[in-house]
Amino acid sequence: MPLALRFALRELRGGLTGLRLLAVCLFLGVAALAGVGSLSAAIVEGLSLRGQEILGADVSIEVGARRGTDAERAAFADYGDVSEGVRMRAMVGEVGAETRVLGELKAVDGLYPLYGDFRLVGGRPLQDALNGQSAVIAEALADQLGLAVGDRIEMGNATLTVAGVIENEPDRAGVGFSLGPTVMIATDTLPATGLVQPGSLFSYTYRIRMPAGADITAVEPAIKERFPDGNFDVDDRSNGAPGVRRFVERLGQFLTLVGLTALVVAGVGVGNGVASYLDSKSGTIATLKSVGATSTLIFQSYLLQVGLVALAAVAAGSAIGALVPWVIVLLAGDALPAPPELGLYPLPLLSGAAYGLLIAVAFALWPLARARVVPAARLFRAGVEPARWPGWPVLLAVGGAAAAIAALAILQAREKLFAAAFIVAALGLLLLLTLLAAAVRWLAARLPRPKDTLLRLAIANLHRPGALTRQLVVALGLGLTLFATLAVIETNLSGQISRSIPARAPSFFFLDIPVAEVPAFEALVRRNAPGAELRLVPSLRGPVVAVDGTRVSEMEDIPDGAWILRGDRGLTYSDAIPESNRVVAGRWWPAGYDGPPLVSIDVEAAQALGIGVGDTLTVSVLGVEVTAEIASLREIDWDSLGFNFVMVFSPSTLRGAPHSFMATAAVAEADERPLYREATRAFPTVSVIRVKDVIETAAGMLTQLSAAVRSVASVAVAAGIAVLVGALAAGRRARTYDAVLLKVLGATRGQILRALLIEYGVLAAIVSGLAFVIGTAGGWYVVTQVFDLEWQTDWLPVAATVLIGAAVTVLLGLAGSWNALSARPNRVLRTL
Repeated sequence: MPLALRFALRELRGGLTGLRLLAVCLFLGVAALAGVGSLSAAIVEGLSLRGQEILGADVSIEVGARRGTDAERAAFADYGDVSEGVRMRAMVGEVGAETRVLGELKAVDGLYPLYGDFRLVGGRPLQDALNGQSAVIAEALADQLGLAVGDRIEMGNATLTVAGVIENEPDRAGVGFSLGPTVMIATDTLPATGLVQPGSLFSYTYRIRMPAGADITAVEPAIKERFPDGNFDVDDRSNGAPGVRRFVERLGQFLTLVGLTALVVAGVGVGNGVASYLDSKSGTIATLKSVGATSTLIFQSYLLQVGLVALAAVAAGSAIGALVPWVIVLLAGDALPAPPELGLYPLPLLSGAAYGLLIAVAFALWPLARARVVPAARLFRAGVEPARWPGWPVLLAVGGAAAAIAALAILQAREKLFAAAFIVAALGLLLLLTLLAAAVRWLAARLPRPKDTLLRLAIANLHRPGALTRQLVVALGLGLTLFATLAVIETNLSGQISRSIPARAPSFFFLDIPVAEVPAFEALVRRNAPGAELRLVPSLRGPVVAVDGTRVSEMEDIPDGAWILRGDRGLTYSDAIPESNRVVAGRWWPAGYDGPPLVSIDVEAAQALGIGVGDTLTVSVLGVEVTAEIASLREIDWDSLGFNFVMVFSPSTLRGAPHSFMATAAVAEADERPLYREATRAFPTVSVIRVKDVIETAAGMLTQLSAAVRSVASVAVAAGIAVLVGALAAGRRARTYDAVLLKVLGATRGQILRALLIEYGVLAAIVSGLAFVIGTAGGWYVVTQVFDLEWQTDWLPVAATVLIGAAVTVLLGLAGSWNALSARPNRVLRTL
């Protein structure tokens, strides 16, 4: 066995004292990275493996507000077996009961399901259950309404028999966001409900089962080339739930960067821990050199010690990270957006391990190299002389490790620009804190000497030889900045609902009100809620097919922000400017305008499309193309919780088209239940959505997002605390000597403690202000650019987090110095 390895193992047999901080920091960081990566990989793999099952087809083609034409359906059939279905929302209730709830209506034909194991409780075949005027319902709906097989329900104008309760709906994950449980009927039963009307919100889906070996990727370009204005949304089994996949990948990337932040913060702890350990071994190192040990032997011995501990910590962190998917499924499996495919995923484990080892190299190599050049004479100098320059090879090695970390983070990122910005920001923060520490030392050395002895001692501690100002400022700055950033993100997530709801929010949304029944509907609302604020708006749907004369189907590159070109959009007409809207360019048409078609559009949508007042938009309404000139651009308050339309047309443009109405009603709390009961009874085809239900659903999604951020953030917080403890531990030996010498000169323990309180308090005050500013900026970027949410920060918790963090740091500093203050002078002086 090489001599360096024998020395390393012999010292490690004495325990990990001094290297525990290294092990804890690396373990926390690697476990977070490996865990987040494994869970994200498991969910994405589950989506990939169950693509056919989740999509319910090899290829799915969806079109809104209309059924496919005969030519379109024939073209679909050329690719294989086609199952036709319809999705929409509808009110459901037991016959004779007052309670009605919103359900997700799903009409299917005899071929459904093409793939997947659809099961009803009791094992009855689906097609047998849907024979006749019957329906099968989700278990959640059965529990909510107290329904059982054989009960009769009302939906629209139809009365249906509950023929089964759904046990497993394989394509449920591909549906995405929904406000109610599933109600499934046969497509032949749908006309009896009377729910499909002009202007209703519904979509037809055509699921295709293709022959084995067929090229599924060729379907989308061929269909869109053959029917350029069909406005089809085409997905294939390779990406059965694209929205879920994008959410998981994007959230996984953010959480990975949070974990990487924890690891970078832990890296500072690694450096402090190694420096503290080597400082405690300076006597051993000097003694070994005095008896002939070479600098290379010393370097190799301690490098092996650090390397062995780092490998063990990385291995343990990777093992815990590999178990995270199983633990999450066990504790909160129902909260996941899609079922993960449990297994061992080497890539995130290897990635986490690589990050951990590179961090160890980047932060531990510098103090190891400085220990290599410690002269034997240092044993007799109490370590106050300046540290020697370790040399360019070490600096290049540290830079290489840092570059490898950056390259690994950027190459693995879904959004490489964001990852690169994160790396630059992290390096910039480290540099800024280092410069701040140097500025504090420079300023402290040039301040006038105060008359107060304790204050003079505290200021001298900031700049004297061997001062820990740099270590404390960097560690404290990283920790408090991390705390501030996470506090900003957390308060924004929790505030999206509570602070964005207007004081007078609507109580209900009413959808699909037939034009002929609008007067009766208004009378019902006035009768049951006399003080209601009722707003009725016409509702149509249709896609944008041309922008200023350019067909959307011919556009080679659709801008990222041009979401109004994707799928059907809600359309309306109005004589007056809608509430919560403000014209920022152009002019609104006069009341009673009956000239050429005009349209007003959202200013952000116009900017994304590169158009303005005077340009034209063409929409397709029930197959009829309407071209309108842009008369004005509007700024829309999307937080008003009213019906806000991107495109509002002059009344004469769309009034003659078949359509329905939507309504919002803000009513007193006492009137909510009577209005809900009477509206659902008198208008069975009208869908009623409680705003409370929407808010609760959105709040639940944000709570899950917040919980995911908080879980990974807890690891980052733990790493930040470990770094602070490590920074304090790194100077414990020097503090002990200081305390002993001051005691010999007559200082009391209380006086020394007050001097330390002033020192730590000054540093905490300076750094906490900088951390608040930088943390706020970082949190703003994550909230507005990564999560694409409104800025809804509650400043009190953020400021409290920073101040409490600073106070805890001061207390940790004092607690860490207690042993030094308690040291007996005679015992310590013998070691000097």
